[in-house]
Amino acid sequence: MSNPIIAITGAGSGIGRALAQLANSRGYRLALADINLAALESLRADLGLDETQCLLQELDVSDFKAVNAWRDSIQHAFGGVDIVINNAGIALIANADVQSNADIERVMAVNFWGVVYGSQAFMPLLRQSNDAHLVNVSSIFGIIAVPSQSAYNASKFAVRGYTEALRQEVEQDGIHVCCVHPGGIKTNIVQSATILDPERNREQAAAEFDIMAPTTPAQAAQTIFRAIDKRQKRCLIGRDAKWLSLLTRLFPESYPRWLPKRPD
Repeated sequence: MSNPIIAITGAGSGIGRALAQLANSRGYRLALADINLAALESLRADLGLDETQCLLQELDVSDFKAVNAWRDSIQHAFGGVDIVINNAGIALIANADVQSNADIERVMAVNFWGVVYGSQAFMPLLRQSNDAHLVNVSSIFGIIAVPSQSAYNASKFAVRGYTEALRQEVEQDGIHVCCVHPGGIKTNIVQSATILDPERNREQAAAEFDIMAPTTPAQAAQTIFRAIDKRQKRCLIGRDAKWLSLLTRLFPESYPRWLPKRPD
């Protein structure tokens, strides 16, 4: 592809920001979306780009009409799209018996429906590309389940199931579809998470997460682009993700015995 067009949600921080930086270094034209417009503007300034090279959009991915409007703005500005990465996500740390239905619905709205809306909106444009790629970001928590993550687990398992079915449906159209399962990535997701556990404060949760997050966003972005280049169907990021995925296949019922325990 010559100057391909890439659309990335959740591009203001973490993996999304690293993906945008790496895509820019590859000469891609960028269409970046995030709920935090200031973070996008800061990123574009850091990259030294203008709006003809990097299109920004403040976006709540759970808003179907807004996602479609973003798609239309990309088509108007760039004429199409070649790579779509549905990366935006939020976290909820809470046991199942204390979280409200509203809490669960918000996690599902962003993490699952955001992926569905992004996939649906951009499929017509991807069908027009000569080298189309759709990348949906799940999680290692879309493969394993852990306490205090029932809503997040549900959303990421749903992304996995949806993406694997969609991949088979559009394979004949030449569209490469990849489901990404990051392990622990050094991002600020815990700092922005909703925490309903009275025995855990944000600092404790962040410290626990840092111990179990061996991979940087830049390393994650490189792994995702390798998956795109090789047209991989599943992308596991980090040794921890690969080990945990193997563990669930070997011990589908008893794998929790080998999971790290939360410090007292």
